Amino acid sequence: MDESLKHVKTPRKAAISSWIGSALEYYDFFIYGTAAALVFPKIFFPTGNPAAATIASLATFGVAYVARPVGSFILGHLGDTIGRKNVLVITLVGMGLATFLIGLLPTYEQIGITAPILLLVLRVAQGLAVAGEQSSASSASLEHAPEDRRAYYTSFTLAGTQGGNILATLVFIPVGALPEDALLSWGWRIPFLLSAIVMFVGLWIRRALQESPVFVEEKERQEVRRAPLPVLFRNYTPEVLKVLFAALVSVISTLFSIYALTYGVNTMGLSRTSMLWMVALANVVALGAIPLWGMLADRIGRKPVYVVGALGPAILIWPFIWAISQQNIALVFVFGILQSGIVYSAYSGAAFALWNEQFDTRVRMSGVAVGTQFGFALGGFAPSIAAALAGPQLENWVPVAMLGSGAALVAMIAALTMRETYRVPLEGLGKPERASA
Repeated sequence: MDESLKHVKTPRKAAISSWIGSALEYYDFFIYGTAAALVFPKIFFPTGNPAAATIASLATFGVAYVARPVGSFILGHLGDTIGRKNVLVITLVGMGLATFLIGLLPTYEQIGITAPILLLVLRVAQGLAVAGEQSSASSASLEHAPEDRRAYYTSFTLAGTQGGNILATLVFIPVGALPEDALLSWGWRIPFLLSAIVMFVGLWIRRALQESPVFVEEKERQEVRRAPLPVLFRNYTPEVLKVLFAALVSVISTLFSIYALTYGVNTMGLSRTSMLWMVALANVVALGAIPLWGMLADRIGRKPVYVVGALGPAILIWPFIWAISQQNIALVFVFGILQSGIVYSAYSGAAFALWNEQFDTRVRMSGVAVGTQFGFALGGFAPSIAAALAGPQLENWVPVAMLGSGAALVAMIAALTMRETYRVPLEGLGKPERASA
């Protein structure tokens, strides 16, 4: 009997597990970003210089992205040695515990400089944990999927992150509507403490997922490497670098969800609730758009769809931030939903299929984890870089738009240098001689 038929693939179960697990885990991640934009500058840092406090708060958001590359080496190694499913559980528990503990932290007024230090430590823990989430979820989905629907099923990983963003935003809408005193004293803690429920739900969902069939088969043939990272860098360094630069498109996402929120609410005086609803609606649209883009990537190839997802936001970021500067909430909704909900979703629909397909099974998770987490690091610091570029009052938005456009264009060029893989069978992935041009 064909070895590939020994282990049954369960693509729907893998996709649902990836979607729900990513949604629940990125709920934790995004509530931190929202709080860093709206709350933390006022409770975890000294008063007297709001702009400096905002930059410092946004920098703590970015610190997790420094930890993520470190976590990518550890969790990528584990994913290629002990399995994708085990890493999915590790990341979920680590993220949930760190987030819950943030909700218990005392403020700067209560314990002084120790408060932001503890916040920073827990933020680093979040970054270490989340480093393996998308790479393990997307690798599992890809390896469970039918040959001609790999992008569609893999797209559920990033669709899940949109779900997490929606959940976090919807939780923050009533919290953000609280009176200022209530929000800053106890209201901000609610979304973080709810992460305990999130963690247990995620564990219940993922307990039923079977390990990736091709990983199990390699383990049975004793082809699983004890040290996959040396193999990765010996044979796949160009592919890792291409994924790294292609992942810079994430700058668009963090500018949209973090910087734009800070600029719109704190600088331009737009309604906090209105801006949160705009983010939520854009992500609702993306929930439907991402799988559709994934289906298109299975029909015409990953690279054309990826180009749309990078080039489109590179252009649309300009009218989006301009609309915020004009305090035109109607145009903020139009351009925000068009940029993040529709066009950026093309990147989300094609990215993890394209990236995973550059590597073979032995090093797939390591390659994707290391490449993406180093690339995502700039995305994590983009809000604080943008705040510094925008000046003391955060009003100079043109350099911010240039930052977003430049990163997206670099990502597009990097994706164009990759092999097109949508017609390459699973066993041929990561083998240049068998890949189509």
